[in-house]
Amino acid sequence: MIQSFVFNDGKLVASDLDTDALRLVRADKGLLIWVNLFAPTAEEAAAVLEEVFSFHPLAIEDCLAASRYPKIEDYEDYLYLVMHAVAFNKEEQFRTTELDFFIGKSFLVTHHSEPLATVSATIERVQKNPVAITRNMDRLAHFILDNMVDAYQPVLNDFTKEISTLEDSVFIARHAEPNIIKEFRERKKELSDLQQIVRPQRDVVNRIARGEFKLIRAALLPYFRDLLSNLNRIENAASTLSDQLYLTLDVFLNKASYETNEVIKLLTLMTAITTPTLLVGTWYGMNFHDMPELELPYAYPVAAIVTVVSTILLIVWLRRKHWL
Repeated sequence: MIQSFVFNDGKLVASDLDTDALRLVRADKGLLIWVNLFAPTAEEAAAVLEEVFSFHPLAIEDCLAASRYPKIEDYEDYLYLVMHAVAFNKEEQFRTTELDFFIGKSFLVTHHSEPLATVSATIERVQKNPVAITRNMDRLAHFILDNMVDAYQPVLNDFTKEISTLEDSVFIARHAEPNIIKEFRERKKELSDLQQIVRPQRDVVNRIARGEFKLIRAALLPYFRDLLSNLNRIENAASTLSDQLYLTLDVFLNKASYETNEVIKLLTLMTAITTPTLLVGTWYGMNFHDMPELELPYAYPVAAIVTVVSTILLIVWLRRKHWL
């Protein structure tokens, strides 16, 4: 799908043009254009990226191929930027969606393969009140990036809830549940993925905020520094959640070890308490003909009394040692 928006002096003057009209608009130096490619076909992508804007083949190749890590490249007339939006819920778990930018003085091209709330919100803003964000394309790009970073907070909130649920399972449950290990492993992987996405994005935004690229106006640098501050906060929050997860895992493992030791202790005590019975029963259970004590009067009661008394004495001794 090709979505296009043409601006003149901050006002939306046209939208959803065909590729021929886009070429004409592209040639008009007084107009600004934003083209959003949402899950485009190969023909649509080639028509916009190659024919209308003539981007570098390497940039086009990177745009159409999935990229795991954010990056920014300067092609003099435009910047190619790769960022990642995130989402998290119990049904779909943690996931990222690549969002590519081609940022020029008079144009902005975005590309994504899945629906993004960030882009949808920007389109709605452009259609209703475009003046504040469409006078320059670097300002529009910042608006999209700012919304994308703001969307990280609900993800962090969901992570916090998931980890709190795990903590409740560990601290409140009377016994350690075996399936908790699987939950720990999943949350650990998702937090690791989040940190691997946020750190490179922070480095990319840091380069922009330092004024490294001439296509980003100096007036926008404070806004990108604010964006950098938000990414630092997100990374710190993710690191804190990761530490909290490891601490909870340590508690779980210690609790599981304690429960195992309690079981071993119980079995050991049972073995110790039944030792007199086993000794007496084993002795009189042997099939020897010449056992004089078998012919003594009251042999059976005597054996029973010896067994009971020795067991009681053993229990008393264990209690004095505080082992029982």
